[in-house]
Amino acid sequence: MVRKEDTVRLISAEGHEFVIEREAALVSNTLKNILTSTGGFTETQLGEVRFPEISAPILEKVCQYFYWSLQFASGKETEFHIEPEMTLELMMAANYLHT
Repeated sequence: MVRKEDTVRLISAEGHEFVIEREAALVSNTLKNILTSTGGFTETQLGEVRFPEISAPILEKVCQYFYWSLQFASGKETEFHIEPEMTLELMMAANYLHT
């Protein structure tokens, strides 16, 4: 069973929530900085981050990438498919998240 403190909620522009493992979220340098901050920020305390500029389909793909990246880092080399119509928005989200 996964404990609440081992997960992070990422919330899209539409309010869709993605609950992912904290380890996966920390693939992103931006999320790592937000979630490990010692400044007492709400995001750190609640374990949730809102993305008012990132749509649910793009945030879902970002979450998939986090898990793919963990597998790749552990030696499992597989392709990560990106639909062509998502490319621009996904690149902008990746740039913001430093992934």
